[in-house]
Amino acid sequence: MEKKHLHIAAGIIKNSNDEIFITQRRADSHMGGFWEFPGGKLEQGETPEQALIRELKEEVGITVTHYELMEIITHEFSDRNITLYFFLVDQWENEPFGKEGQPSRWLLQTKLIADEFPPANRSVVGLLTNNSN
Repeated sequence: MEKKHLHIAAGIIKNSNDEIFITQRRADSHMGGFWEFPGGKLEQGETPEQALIRELKEEVGITVTHYELMEIITHEFSDRNITLYFFLVDQWENEPFGKEGQPSRWLLQTKLIADEFPPANRSVVGLLTNNSN
């Protein structure tokens, strides 16, 4: 049986204090309990950029006004494959919060801990903690 392949856009929301906004996955979801960069699955016919803007509005209540693609990662799980599009979001309107009731917090970029994120996110966390300037 062929595994399903998901495409996911994720926003690395970074403020002027070098803090990153992260949210926690619901305990009952895939990779539940891990912290993550907010975002979600691309819908039919949607580009990663369109998904990023839609998902961040739905999940954390912000309107993205500037972003740039930082990294694309493909990760294989036993039951699925995913391609993650990580965007650095450095300008937006409104204050992000856990709009779906999920825990959320701002954390200094240098204080991100890779082991608190799903395995597919850890190389990006490494890039962020090594490139914090």
